[in-house]
Amino acid sequence: MQDDEFRPRLGKIGSRGSKAGKRYAGQVRAAINRAGGSAGQGGRFTGSRTGRGGAAAAILGSRDRHAAFRQRRVVVKARVVKLAGKGVDGARAHLRYLQRDGVTREGEPGALYGVDSDRVDGKAFLERAGGDRHQFRFIVAPEDGIEYDDLKPLTRRLMAQMERDLGTKLDWVAVDHFNTGNPHTHIIVRGKDDRGENLVIARDYISSGLRERAAELVSLDLGPRTDREIEQRLRHEMEQERFTGIDRRLLSMRDEDGHVLPASRDAFRQTLHQGRLRKLERMGLAEKVGPGRWRLDNELEATLRRIGERGDIIKTMHRELTGKGLLRSAGDYVVHDRPGQETPPVVGRVVARGLADEINDRHYLVVDGVDGRTHYFDIGKGEATEPTPDGCIVRVAPRNTEPRQVDRTIAGIAAAHDGRYSIDIHLKHDPSATERFAETHVRRLEAIRRATEGVERQPDGTWAIAPDHLDHVADYERQRARAEPVVVDKLSSLTLEQQVSFDGATWIDHELVSEGPEALRGSGFGREVREALSRRRQWLIAQDLARGEQDRIVYRANMISILRQRELNRVAGQLSDELGLAYSEAKPGRLVEGTLRRSVELASGKYAVIENSREFTLVPWRPVLDRHVGKEVSGLVRAERISWTIGRQRSGPSVS
Repeated sequence: MQDDEFRPRLGKIGSRGSKAGKRYAGQVRAAINRAGGSAGQGGRFTGSRTGRGGAAAAILGSRDRHAAFRQRRVVVKARVVKLAGKGVDGARAHLRYLQRDGVTREGEPGALYGVDSDRVDGKAFLERAGGDRHQFRFIVAPEDGIEYDDLKPLTRRLMAQMERDLGTKLDWVAVDHFNTGNPHTHIIVRGKDDRGENLVIARDYISSGLRERAAELVSLDLGPRTDREIEQRLRHEMEQERFTGIDRRLLSMRDEDGHVLPASRDAFRQTLHQGRLRKLERMGLAEKVGPGRWRLDNELEATLRRIGERGDIIKTMHRELTGKGLLRSAGDYVVHDRPGQETPPVVGRVVARGLADEINDRHYLVVDGVDGRTHYFDIGKGEATEPTPDGCIVRVAPRNTEPRQVDRTIAGIAAAHDGRYSIDIHLKHDPSATERFAETHVRRLEAIRRATEGVERQPDGTWAIAPDHLDHVADYERQRARAEPVVVDKLSSLTLEQQVSFDGATWIDHELVSEGPEALRGSGFGREVREALSRRRQWLIAQDLARGEQDRIVYRANMISILRQRELNRVAGQLSDELGLAYSEAKPGRLVEGTLRRSVELASGKYAVIENSREFTLVPWRPVLDRHVGKEVSGLVRAERISWTIGRQRSGPSVS
């Protein structure tokens, strides 16, 4: 028989083969899995099931741990982001944020670069990714990144190695950040391979393989860590109030009873473990239960990670306050970083806004409160909160997770109509309700439907409402609170100093005439507000808008209206010159029609510019108008609000 011939040995129909055959088949399947492939696929491996890079991750994970211990350490954070729906807008915002001012060593904006160019077009990259299902975001932070004058060569070598590991060319852009104590690189990779198919990367490669590759490259550049460097790092970790590599080692040393016996032939290791256990004991996270025997707290890792995050937040607050020349006691720092945390609303001045978690796009806000304390808020997704420039006045309140009255109304109507809800059912159930009022309930149901599986829209336009509808609503609100834990209302875009002599209605003026003004502490920003209020009173007296009577100040009854109208007339005059159109005031009972051109920011709030062929009108802005700029709108002006109709047709969608 020739070498290239074979003779199949057929078995019985339905036979599953011998035990030896089963073992061999199992070995084949195991080999395929180790290589990152899957049995039964024709053609070359596409990574559609287990993902690309599995074989590389397995090899890297099985290498000599002693050699790996001497490697330079690199932190790699990774996230897979879906681009469907609002994900595209999020990707665009993320790219803008990465290129913001002040991220280079010289304080310049970040510059996107790629495989062969130091400047690439971010817009073109997003256009290429227009039909992608997802994208990958990585942060690569070498522990010794400060040793690099330029991180670009390292990033390009890492991405070239990643292409070899995954077996495909990658479309990627990156930007280097030097605005923290640890230089790092943001890398965005399209979710497509070189054949235009969805790029699926093995979980092990994302979680550890890429980090190991980066550590290899940094070690080649800087050399392996010396004994002295390793010892210095470990001595530093011994007293850290955060989760460390020593803690991970101690946890792995626990016996069946959960006890740690830190015995080692290496005197340095013995001293290191004993010193760390003493530190944990002082923190209440370890207890000595016998000679050389310790018990670790069951929540050791979670507690230390939480303490470490809190320490990072305090450092951030101190850095931001110091950078603004503000002196505040650390004892007056308040951290709001847990969704659902029940705290009263905070009014104060924005000190800083930044990115707390760059990979997950979670932002923070530092607010100097009128209560004399400085507050740190996790505000969640960046696009969820409108821009808040430094110095503006805001009110920050935890998001309410309870069902709203609109939800209770829907549940009540559905309960009375066999679990069904619609506008017609609503109007029949409550003849006093208007169609526009019922439409707000439908919009609420649509928002909940897109986010959860709690409600269902039927083909005939009615909604199937479950008996436990309010429970589904509470789940929806808790889900929102995780993404957007607080509500930030901008009370004034003007700084406190600008408001003192501003010819318009300011936040200070509302505080002066309020029946329940904010409680002001005699220190910090509270003291500054008190001084500003006093100076504003003198300005109002000079403007004949207030007068002194014995030991009190009397304000004109229509003071706020006069100031608001002054600013409105002034801005309208400027816009009239700019647009070449006459200004028409929006009065109660009047119908406003035209194109929604844009918004303008006044001290008394945000206004919409409604323009037609002959004139324009300024009316108070509502967030719902954000997505209708450039469209035809009409609205009936009422005493305190406007009922809008979007589009040319009066029967089109309306918002109240």
